[in-house]
Amino acid sequence: MFAGIDEVDWASMEHAYGPADDVPGLLRGLAAADPAEREGALDGMYGAVHHQGDVYACTLACIPFLFELVADPGIQDRGSIVELLTSIGGIDLDEDDEEELDEEEIEGAANYAMAATAVTAGAGVFFELICDEDPGVRLAAPLALATLHGHPVRVLALLRERLPVEPDEEVRLALVEAAGRVALRHRPLAGQAADWLSRLAAESYAPGLRLAALAQLARCAPEALPGDVVRVVAGLLRRLRATPAGAADGEDGTDGADEADPVVIAGPGDDSGPAADAAEERGAPVTLVGQLRALSAAESAGRTAPWTADLLRTLHVGLDDRVADRTALLTDQLRSPDLRQRIDAVRMSAGLIRAWRGPYEELVRLVGEQLASPEPKLAEAASHVLEELFGLAAPAADALAARVAADPGAWVKEWASGPPGLGSAVKALARLGDARVLPALAAALERPEVPHDVGFAIGYLGAAAAPLAGVLRRRLGEVALDEGAYDRANPLLCGLTALRAGEAAPEVLRVLRGAPEYRGEWLRTSALRALGSFGPAAHCAVPELRALIRRPGTAAATEAAQALWAVDGDAEAVLPVLIEGLRAEHAHERRSAVTALGGLGGRAEAAAPRLRALLSHDELWLRVDAAIALWEVSGRAEESVPVMLAAWEKNRHVRVRVAECLARMGAAGAGSDAAHVLRAELASVRRHNAMDGGYGSHDTYEDEKLLVLCRQALPGSTGKGPTT
Repeated sequence: MFAGIDEVDWASMEHAYGPADDVPGLLRGLAAADPAEREGALDGMYGAVHHQGDVYACTLACIPFLFELVADPGIQDRGSIVELLTSIGGIDLDEDDEEELDEEEIEGAANYAMAATAVTAGAGVFFELICDEDPGVRLAAPLALATLHGHPVRVLALLRERLPVEPDEEVRLALVEAAGRVALRHRPLAGQAADWLSRLAAESYAPGLRLAALAQLARCAPEALPGDVVRVVAGLLRRLRATPAGAADGEDGTDGADEADPVVIAGPGDDSGPAADAAEERGAPVTLVGQLRALSAAESAGRTAPWTADLLRTLHVGLDDRVADRTALLTDQLRSPDLRQRIDAVRMSAGLIRAWRGPYEELVRLVGEQLASPEPKLAEAASHVLEELFGLAAPAADALAARVAADPGAWVKEWASGPPGLGSAVKALARLGDARVLPALAAALERPEVPHDVGFAIGYLGAAAAPLAGVLRRRLGEVALDEGAYDRANPLLCGLTALRAGEAAPEVLRVLRGAPEYRGEWLRTSALRALGSFGPAAHCAVPELRALIRRPGTAAATEAAQALWAVDGDAEAVLPVLIEGLRAEHAHERRSAVTALGGLGGRAEAAAPRLRALLSHDELWLRVDAAIALWEVSGRAEESVPVMLAAWEKNRHVRVRVAECLARMGAAGAGSDAAHVLRAELASVRRHNAMDGGYGSHDTYEDEKLLVLCRQALPGSTGKGPTT
């Protein structure tokens, strides 16, 4: 084995962490008798040689030796090596990807192509591995064939032939998954694959296999799903719950009873079960691969069918925009007696609501019910989901209030590093504007270190949080103006800004005057925003603000001018400063000046030509801000609306700002371009900011805000109404 490995000039190549002269040792480690050594070598392959999916010259050089390893029945853990080869050779670059490559990425793309060619050339070995004695190899081989082999008709035939004789339950599911993969990669075979999957989904097969077939149908041929797919899946889940642990799929001996024995979820102190036994045998994992395996084992411990969650996630992805079906399925899962299934359902509910618009009242109410669960993982998962829903969490308001009242110890979350933050349930209740959260916020404000996000929470409460103004003012007056002043003062300033607590102007002015050098610019910005929010109540700060505007063209002068206008209303003093701010070097500083000019309204009409010149600026956000400000100072919409609508199509993240302006303009007359755009947005089921593979904590809030604004901007609309 490894003939010629020492003849390869490994030292001339590099991987993610430098010279690749350690790669021969990693390859030999994959063949070691010691499980820990094999695990360390696999970790090194993923961590350096195939780092985050990258393919280097040394990765290509490894491919022949990896095939030697998988072909040798004496090697242990060959299934992991098959998975590694599948990952190395299975990266697809479509035409859109290729068009976006820059010169530095061309070499990487060439490596991906060479890897795909090399692994595909040797993929015939996976045919032999499909019936290997090692279940781990048989588990990895089907997806390798479906992903890499160049003759998908043969692959699909082999999958169908192997299924009736395969003894291992998880491998049978892998065979079904591979059929779905073939159908997705080779669309002419989708009909043939769908016919087979539809037969597997019939009642004569075991529930796990049927669920797997339905999940793959949803991926590759959703039109072939049964019309009552939710009822079917719910019935399969009930049968799976009733299957005794250890029984073979389809041998449960039950009649599909609705209830199952209670599921025990091991707590932090539980030292029993398969995961603990494995940990005792292997020791604590020190590699990333080992940690991932340990997490997977812990997640699967005690579950009758641990693969159910993956199948349901696949099914949900395949159902895509069928929001009603997905909601009904999750509603059923959230009523399950199986705690694990409810945890899965809570997490999947977050993914559904985050990406798709729909009526979620009952689903959210059921998520809220999980807050009362004695299982910490379930209650915590529910509170995290509700935290991101903002106003959509209203059906769970009473459950959140009960949770907050019952657990003062969770009001503030401490971290090993960084400042403390509010607990999820507290944030969720505050984001609903529910005054029942006030005791938790008041207690947080009395802590030696105030949570960094308490000011934002107060902002959602509005006038209901007025009783907190006194403690905010007192704590701000106690802040030492040293290098840590920003971290301590900013949460308090945010809260005072939200409350427009003008009585705190002296304390804010003290911070403005004494801001230290370290993060002083940030601290002054927070203080100026607070003073501006106070309006005339901050009149004592006028001399200080007038002094700050004497340096026009700086960010501080622009911010001070904006505050001075709000406090004193002296347009003659601030207008020259803001016009000068339009010439700032950085786009974000120009945007601040543009926004401030818009706030002056008709008093800044002299700046209209300069704002008009910015309508063609390269920076999209600056163009939008200038268009809005131009309308605000001139009162004419004909120049601004086309710019905003063009930006709407170019960058979806600008839509909330544009819709907000259109709602104020009242420019979306029946039949207008603006009305057409707004109605198209309201007709969309997918959230405007939904992303594949990522999300922001405020995405749902921003999209719901967009829907309200679109309705407000349309003729005859009140802005109210259910989500699409």
